[in-house]
Amino acid sequence: MSNRAAHLNSVYEEAFRHYDPSRPAPPLNVTFYPYIGINHTIRIRGGACFVRIGEICRDMPLSGQRGLAYILVGKLFRRKIPREMNEAYNEFIKSEDIRERASDHKRTRGRKVVTTSKGEIYDLDLIFASLNERYFGGWIRKPTLTWSAQKTYRILGHHDATHDHITISKSLDSRKVPQFIVEYVVFHEMLHIAHPAKNINGRRYNHTPEFKNDERRFAHYAEAERWIEDNVGKLKRVAKRRG
Repeated sequence: MSNRAAHLNSVYEEAFRHYDPSRPAPPLNVTFYPYIGINHTIRIRGGACFVRIGEICRDMPLSGQRGLAYILVGKLFRRKIPREMNEAYNEFIKSEDIRERASDHKRTRGRKVVTTSKGEIYDLDLIFASLNERYFGGWIRKPTLTWSAQKTYRILGHHDATHDHITISKSLDSRKVPQFIVEYVVFHEMLHIAHPAKNINGRRYNHTPEFKNDERRFAHYAEAERWIEDNVGKLKRVAKRRG
């Protein structure tokens, strides 16, 4: 075992002792794993603890690794994480360099499912072009537009800035869904292009006050919000029944 691997094991042993001083730490297997983005996992299996640290954190300072150990083990025990451990980890993970590297990882290694922009009922290309002209003066560059591969109800639309995609739930491609609802969801995702997310004091804001103000410009804003709230149950039943 290398010195670094031995030290990683020791900080996880320390974390286990912190949360449960009465028991020795279980056998540990701490490895780096090529997750896309900033992800880590911890599992107990067969009495041993398996930790996978995102490859992007391989060069994280040992102070940050110690902070991560306390965070992961604390979540395992469902205990409050010491503030100084959160700060040690966040100092590294919230740096601009790491955020850029995480974005690069997603761009080069992420996989997006693209179906088609032309649904059975609605054409996303036509809807995008109409909204772009009406609300944005045509200045928004069109990303890849696609209906989702499966019908969903929790997320009706998603803008992926890394891959330059807008995905709209297949659940909305139905004669039972008014066109202004599809337009509203597409409009919402277009606003993510017009108002990119902001990082303020290490916290990411996707829906800024400017975003919310512009969202209310949609001609059927209140009606669309009510329709979605009233029909989410129906969308859920259809998604679970037909996929």
